Amino acid sequence: MSSNAIFFGWNRSLPGRERLSAEHFQEFVQYLAALQLRGSIDGFEPVFLEPHGGDLNGFILIRGEQAKLDALQASDDWVTHMTRAMLHLDGSGVARALTGDLVHGRMALWTGLIPSS
Repeated sequence: MSSNAIFFGWNRSLPGRERLSAEHFQEFVQYLAALQLRGSIDGFEPVFLEPHGGDLNGFILIRGEQAKLDALQASDDWVTHMTRAMLHLDGSGVARALTGDLVHGRMALWTGLIPSS
């Protein structure tokens, strides 16, 4: 199944590592902006959630073609950023995602697999 986005989410900075998180966030956004300028990704959107008592407080949605996202996740730079994030973020995680028309296709697949009663 194809995907056209990467979801990178986190809970919060680890206590005592907040400054490191802030600096790395800026570096990561600059990295993504450079990827967008080169055409390696279609775009990205950082999102901070309002306090809600949950364990997801922010994420970045990165959009692009599946093959380019595959290459991105296999790159040394990506692996380095994700490894750095683990050192200062609680609950960081990455998942492939679907947006736009791919959502409709996945929903059609899902509803087609629902057993009839």
